[in-house]
Amino acid sequence: RRAELALPWGDPFGGHRGCAGPIAGPPWAGPVPGPAGRHSMLPRHVQRLGRDWITHWNGSQILALNSPVSSCMRWAGHYPPWACFPVPIPADFSANWILPPFLGPWRQFQNSNWHLDNYTQSCCFHLPNPSMKSEGEEPLTKKRRLSGQRDTSTPEEETNFSSEKEASCLSVAQNEEKHSSKKGTIKRHWEYFCQQSRTMKISENKESDQSNKESEATFDFTVMSYNILSQNLLEDNSHLYKHCRQRLLFWTYRFPNILQEIKQLDADVLCLQEVQENHYRTEIKSSLESLGYHCEYKMRTGRKPDGCAICFKTSKFSLISSNPVEFFRRNIPLLDRDNVGLVLLLQPRFHCKTNAAICVANTHLLYNPRRGDIKLTQLAMLLAEIASVAPQKDGSFCPIIICGDFNSVPGSPLYKFIKEGKLNYEGLAIGKVSGQEQFPRGQRILSIPIWPKTLGISQNCVYEIKQQQKEENAGEKLEAAKLDNTREIVVASEKLSSKLRHHFKLSSVYSHYLPETGVPEVTTCHSRSAVTVDYIFYSAANDDTAAQPGAEDSFHGGLKLLGRLALLTEKDLWTVNGLPNENNSSDHLPLLAEFRLIER
Repeated sequence: RRAELALPWGDPFGGHRGCAGPIAGPPWAGPVPGPAGRHSMLPRHVQRLGRDWITHWNGSQILALNSPVSSCMRWAGHYPPWACFPVPIPADFSANWILPPFLGPWRQFQNSNWHLDNYTQSCCFHLPNPSMKSEGEEPLTKKRRLSGQRDTSTPEEETNFSSEKEASCLSVAQNEEKHSSKKGTIKRHWEYFCQQSRTMKISENKESDQSNKESEATFDFTVMSYNILSQNLLEDNSHLYKHCRQRLLFWTYRFPNILQEIKQLDADVLCLQEVQENHYRTEIKSSLESLGYHCEYKMRTGRKPDGCAICFKTSKFSLISSNPVEFFRRNIPLLDRDNVGLVLLLQPRFHCKTNAAICVANTHLLYNPRRGDIKLTQLAMLLAEIASVAPQKDGSFCPIIICGDFNSVPGSPLYKFIKEGKLNYEGLAIGKVSGQEQFPRGQRILSIPIWPKTLGISQNCVYEIKQQQKEENAGEKLEAAKLDNTREIVVASEKLSSKLRHHFKLSSVYSHYLPETGVPEVTTCHSRSAVTVDYIFYSAANDDTAAQPGAEDSFHGGLKLLGRLALLTEKDLWTVNGLPNENNSSDHLPLLAEFRLIER
């Protein structure tokens, strides 16, 4: 913690408080016009501001003030309710007021007319985020419009299933420090699950025939989910990034950082969200292809310039099929949003007894906290596409990985539906589906059913046509009239049902709370909120010790979680001024997990 320093002068007005005429200032300043009586407390505020917001002093440089205090004193552009000082009362000083430079690092004076005689007008000087009392300290009473994880579940509820297991089975690499030596960075460490980490690098151990045989029978790979923050969305929502230096928000600064993160983490499969189309076409695709990736991209519908991408190492996988999913439906008023998904079926490049495949899905669901009906329908459409791509010849599903920004917090009804495979939404308020708001504004109750029959998706989140074909292929042959009558009965019963289901057994890579303390992990952090909205879900093998209890088992094989890149807390992120920052150029953190494919 940096020691708090007072200003190098005691009283800028030389003790003449409340004077209306010129007053004697410090020896280094000329005459200063005195404020009116109502502004007598202004010097105290200046001293308090200077105590925390301190800047470098160079004797050859002088700060000149040529604007009213009402504009120059708006240090960070806004005063949140939790600011630790009162707002100065405006005063108009017509003469130039020469201020002494402070001690400490320069920061930008946002929304002000400060300038340096020896600097150009384009130079940026940043003041620390007013939410930070000092470097490395979180604001005491930070207000959020989006509360995140507090309204739907408690840390105790979320960690009941896995906290004890993780505390005993997780082993953190001891040689990695949490904070790196590089200024302004936080080091994220790998968390390995003990039983898997012992055999994780079997392919590197060729001392025995047994090890060689085992390495041939296993296939390990890594998957990343990363919302890279579309530049267009950043500029349209600039209010979320008032805490950032302006130069850090330019795409020319951000893209090299994002690409460097991808290089360092070196995942075999990338699931990227908010990928801006023109950047993808001119820079992102070619850069990733040079790193050995094959890229598949789905742009959002309408006039939205970003979309989702799935990229995979061609040395690890070959592409079986690529299946884009558009959530917009022109003839269905409920589905008037331009979000999309992408589902890939990949063939691992390794020798195995069976023709194994892995289904990887990526999506970015609607943000609007008050439209839980749209979120659930978009999710059902994605699950229906997965159900049509992932089935194998024996009727079971191949291993599935679902990544993305779901704009829903842990413990919310939408989150539980993904993990548990069922949701009874009768009487559920539309604003409570995602759990994004502590006090939801959407009070309307979800309709039954949520989406119309014309969508062609059942309450089991499968395409109805596919379901009928499957029944016919299974030998359920009925007379035409009787079959039509049965379908009408099924549809009528679904209209009355308020229960959603899906047939996948899915677990979350992350537990969302620190096992030791119950402090929430976060995947996004900006001026308005710090919550978890990004996830990697996977179909767990029966012997996966990291898997949380979920739906009934639909798999003979599956995926075993070997390790994951640890997430951070909100307090951790504010020590580096939140996101984006100098080294992390998105407002989301990348999620990364390592899996082992278990054959059936």
